Amino acid sequence: MTATTRPIVPRRRLGTAGPEASVLSLGSWHTYDRMDFADAVAMVRHAVDLGVNLFDVAVYGLPGGPPVFTDVLFSAIVRAAGLAREDYLLSAKLWLEPYPGLPLREQLRGALFRAGVEHADVAVLGDVRRDDMDLRAVAEELAELEREGLIGCWGVNNWSATHIRTVREHARAAGSPGPQLAQLKYSPCRRAIPDGEPFAALFAEGLSMQASDVLEGGVLAGRTAPSREIGRDPGGIRDRITAAAPGLAETAAGLGATAAQLCVAFALTHPATATVLFGASRMAQLTDNTGALALVERVGAERLRELVAPYWADRGAVDPEGP
Repeated sequence: MTATTRPIVPRRRLGTAGPEASVLSLGSWHTYDRMDFADAVAMVRHAVDLGVNLFDVAVYGLPGGPPVFTDVLFSAIVRAAGLAREDYLLSAKLWLEPYPGLPLREQLRGALFRAGVEHADVAVLGDVRRDDMDLRAVAEELAELEREGLIGCWGVNNWSATHIRTVREHARAAGSPGPQLAQLKYSPCRRAIPDGEPFAALFAEGLSMQASDVLEGGVLAGRTAPSREIGRDPGGIRDRITAAAPGLAETAAGLGATAAQLCVAFALTHPATATVLFGASRMAQLTDNTGALALVERVGAERLRELVAPYWADRGAVDPEGP
């Protein structure tokens, strides 16, 4: 830690059996391969000095598409930043599209090799896109990886509440505590799933949320015509979100904040949020988003949720049960 910084980002436990993670976490969705290397090193170092300890690192390329190296770059960034392995938590993605032809163990081996580490503190399973997915086999393989110390805990990305309950039952039968977090899209505009009853019950049972896509790929921060790939659009509501962006920015300005700060702050107000995941490709973005912590403290969670209520765009357009 440098003499001019002190930790300001608090930590919360992931689920009931996961590690203490910073309430703000940095993602790598096409991030480090778009940055000057020295800038990336400075940003990651500064994030850790502020108390950020959770980094989501994975391969984000499509078969047949151009290669991406954001995870490989991350391994070099942490070395150049002088970080020891115990200074940060690494979250790796495992994908179900090629499973079981490509076992989770083999995917993890490749992910760890590219990231230059021997274990992942968190493994997050990608979307379930097939009705015939063998969730028992998935849970059993993850339980083995936990026992061997290759992963510390695991979670899921954009799964339905029913799929989470099913895989949790199989995991517990295999000796694993099961998923500790659900990575879910959550913003002032996308609220139907995390705020719905099916997930409220899961959260009450100890599941944590990692809020993601909080800026809708930059749309809610004012970049209404993004030049890079952004996430999927459940409910087909992105036009509504784009239309909501100016009003959200005006609301933020009335609070003496930026739209990005308001979106991150909103995600922090959910009682199940353990960490809010965002990408930053400039130091200024990291600094701005970190200001969301002070915004929540200054305005209060209840008032923030009241102010953004008019921008809820997916109400009635998305099933709260989830994908």
